Amino acid sequence: MESKWLTIVIPALNEEDAIGGTIRRCLDAREEISHQAELDGIEIIVVSDGSTDQTAEIAQSFEDITVIVFEKNRGYGAAIKEGWRRGRGDYVGFLDADGTCDPRFFAALCETAIVENADVTLGSRLGADSQMPVIRRAGNRGFAFLLGLLCGRKVTDTASGMRVVRRNALKHLYPLPDGLHFTPAMSARALMNHLRIIEIPMKYEERIGESKLSALRDGIQFLKAIGEGVLCYRPEKIFLSGFIICMLMILILAAYPTEFYFQNHRLEEWMIYRFVVCQFLGSIGMALLLASALSTRMACMSSRREDSVGFWSSNISSLFTGKPLVVIAGFLTFLGLGFLWPGIVEFISTGKITLHWSRVIAGAFTLFSVLQISIFVVLMKVVEIWSYEQTSLEKKIYELNRVERINIGESSLENDLHVIEPDSRVMK
Repeated sequence: MESKWLTIVIPALNEEDAIGGTIRRCLDAREEISHQAELDGIEIIVVSDGSTDQTAEIAQSFEDITVIVFEKNRGYGAAIKEGWRRGRGDYVGFLDADGTCDPRFFAALCETAIVENADVTLGSRLGADSQMPVIRRAGNRGFAFLLGLLCGRKVTDTASGMRVVRRNALKHLYPLPDGLHFTPAMSARALMNHLRIIEIPMKYEERIGESKLSALRDGIQFLKAIGEGVLCYRPEKIFLSGFIICMLMILILAAYPTEFYFQNHRLEEWMIYRFVVCQFLGSIGMALLLASALSTRMACMSSRREDSVGFWSSNISSLFTGKPLVVIAGFLTFLGLGFLWPGIVEFISTGKITLHWSRVIAGAFTLFSVLQISIFVVLMKVVEIWSYEQTSLEKKIYELNRVERINIGESSLENDLHVIEPDSRVMK
């Protein structure tokens, strides 16, 4: 039968005003949490993260808890990870020491994690009962929107300070940062690695004492954590998002000139500026599209990558390989030469060029795209060589280990046979 122990870690940095009340509430809530979630036991670990006040001493005055003291500040995430490492729970959780979260809510989190078989269960602080300041609420919604846009899955609170994680899911989440951006990094990795994450609205109260969070500095760290999570698991998402933005801008800029041409069969001189911008955006879009295909191939080399690849990523990657890539490159070359050929012929025969600027821009764009594809082919070949070398090295190491195990086994077997081999003289 599966064990159902819960480890609750309370990271604390100079929280002498709140730590005692938080610990007491956790101790009082143990029975309710165990009964509702049908847990076998709960352990509470407080980590004093380099506190210079009485936080550690107050925590050590309580019985039935474990207190870990960092002599120097190592970070919010480092404190949580150390508590998890020393804990015994099959489910690991944490809550902030500032009194903003109700420990009894662990009952709902654990029950959901067990019943719904969730890898990560977190309390969303953005519900109707939340007392979160307006600026932080707006920032959290912005981070949630960005992460949802990049990964295609919805989450409302990326930095929740109260959550429960199934211990065997940690291998899919680590490595995680040591700082305050520990929580958004976890959210990003959980979503990108297709872990089952469930949010439950919870009550959030005004904190006790001074906040350690800096809106600007930690906001930048949160963005960095989300970006690194996306780059680790689904780097093509960023490139595809950029490609879509470029295409939308091109459609907007080219809409009127296109309509004007079909109505009047000519283009105005002032439209050259739109064409130049569209060419610029198109070149960027092509680079991003190729980068998406390349990063998909590179990410598949990592052991952290899930076997399943998204629909668009898979199709784009297939489009820029083998025969489809040759067809695309050939078509663009033919199209580019078709735009520029009249001007080339005119220049060779007369030494002058009267070709309309729109054909020059279109031809330059298509031929530049062919150059980008050529560079992409070389880079894909480099990745293919790396992949082959890595696979060959792994196979070689595996075979060497296998031979070594066989030799050790044969040696052990010979020794055993030598020991138990009967004496021929005795048999006679």
